[in-house]
Amino acid sequence: MGKIIALANQKGGVGKTTTTINLAASLATLEKKVLVVDADPQANASSGLGVDIKQSECTIYECIINRANVQDAILDTEIDSLKVISSHINLVGAEIEMLNLPNREKILKEVLTPLKKEYDYILIDCSPSLGLITINALTAADSVIIPVQAEYFALEGISKLLNTIKIIKSKLNPALEIEGFLLTMYDSRLRQANQIYDEVKRHFQELVFNTVIQRNVKLSEAPSYGVPTILYDAESTGAKNHLALAKEIINRNK
Repeated sequence: MGKIIALANQKGGVGKTTTTINLAASLATLEKKVLVVDADPQANASSGLGVDIKQSECTIYECIINRANVQDAILDTEIDSLKVISSHINLVGAEIEMLNLPNREKILKEVLTPLKKEYDYILIDCSPSLGLITINALTAADSVIIPVQAEYFALEGISKLLNTIKIIKSKLNPALEIEGFLLTMYDSRLRQANQIYDEVKRHFQELVFNTVIQRNVKLSEAPSYGVPTILYDAESTGAKNHLALAKEIINRNK
């Protein structure tokens, strides 16, 4: 059975989508079957994996709201064992449309659970908010990766997210675990970055990944070509960091 991992942080700009795309590509390169579920209305994970969003007839929105067949929403990427379910701007209004639906927090779980026997890892890219779609993602997930930017305000938003995770564990998904805290946009030349790392490590100890994602220009260039960094420049620091992260996650889940 595969594992569903949500990537969540209600603070925007922490590298969540970048991590989703590149971790998925790295896991697929390591011969795992991977599905990315883009649950962010901005659809950056979709376009970053080469999906033309305007051409997508069936997206995660249709699966949630119209109960479309999820198999119709699965699209190919340039890596054979990496598939994606794209997002749609309509997802912005989906939270309101879902208010009257029965079991509204568990719709995504119903959509994705049958796919766990087809994939080793299903990664959900959450939007930077703690709305109903993100709650659905955390209810569907087995674990959550929390990307943390190596900057002064990094720990500010985490307590809110941890509180949400606690509520979801107690009411909707008792099995939800924290897969790990991931330090992103790390610049080892900055003393502050090292202080943040030490602080995160002190707070969360073994829940912090050993791998850090360093600041790397190739990571920001690759999405404009619609490919993960490993296909854009496999020798770049960004590609190597995410490959190391993928290996660390595989080892943790043995």
